[in-house]
Amino acid sequence: MRREVGVELQVEITEPTLLEFQIAVAPHPGTEVTERLSFVLDGEPIEPEEISGPHGTRVHTMPAATGTLAVQYSAAIEGRTAPPPVTAYDLLAYRRPSRYAEADKFYGFAATEFGSYADSATLLERVSSWVGTRLNYVPGSSDPIDGAVDTLLSGAGVCRDFAHLVVALLRAVNVPARMVSVYAPGLYPMDFHAVVEAFIEGHWRVVDGTLLAPRSSLVRIATGRDAADTAFLTNHGGTISLDKLLVTAVVDGDLPGDSIDDLVSIG
Repeated sequence: MRREVGVELQVEITEPTLLEFQIAVAPHPGTEVTERLSFVLDGEPIEPEEISGPHGTRVHTMPAATGTLAVQYSAAIEGRTAPPPVTAYDLLAYRRPSRYAEADKFYGFAATEFGSYADSATLLERVSSWVGTRLNYVPGSSDPIDGAVDTLLSGAGVCRDFAHLVVALLRAVNVPARMVSVYAPGLYPMDFHAVVEAFIEGHWRVVDGTLLAPRSSLVRIATGRDAADTAFLTNHGGTISLDKLLVTAVVDGDLPGDSIDDLVSIG
């Protein structure tokens, strides 16, 4: 499989600040990856610092003066990588409640809804289906500070809201789960996408309650507890506005099929 992904951003900076970008694909061992990344502020190139985060997450950070910052990134990935490694620490950390996935508020509810499914693969399918059928995908319906409880009560959200609710429910029944930002060929409308990885039968398996893109085509960007760890742009201190966001993600040939009861890993 060959996948081509990219993004163009334009950020207006009205007060000097420190910016973080998580837009570059994570390392894909065993594949051939070619990429280009540029940051240009009012016509002058900026060289960011690249910081390696958990699970291959790559953070590009820079102090930025006032002006218009143009960001361009593109990558081509030839082939697929193996399922990500599993560590003992991950299995502890991704059972804990977090800022946007308040698993501790769902213990009783999740036990009642899903506690009877002893088979982990069936549990994964049931949680994904439950979230997908009870939430409406409505762009603009949620606030950036909404967590899983807010999403459940409102009954609507976007991909990050679906992912937070899936993560919270899985952690509430003692299944390690984490959030992954991805490029998603086949997604409509095209944007950055948020999905979930759950530890099932010895591997990290991907769950997408929205069912908006085939899971085997996804390309990993950032991985963490929730959206606080995986945001494509984070601003520290100054004032900015995002004036342009154009994401692209395609595969060479036909999109692969997908079925909710298949166990799939991001590769």
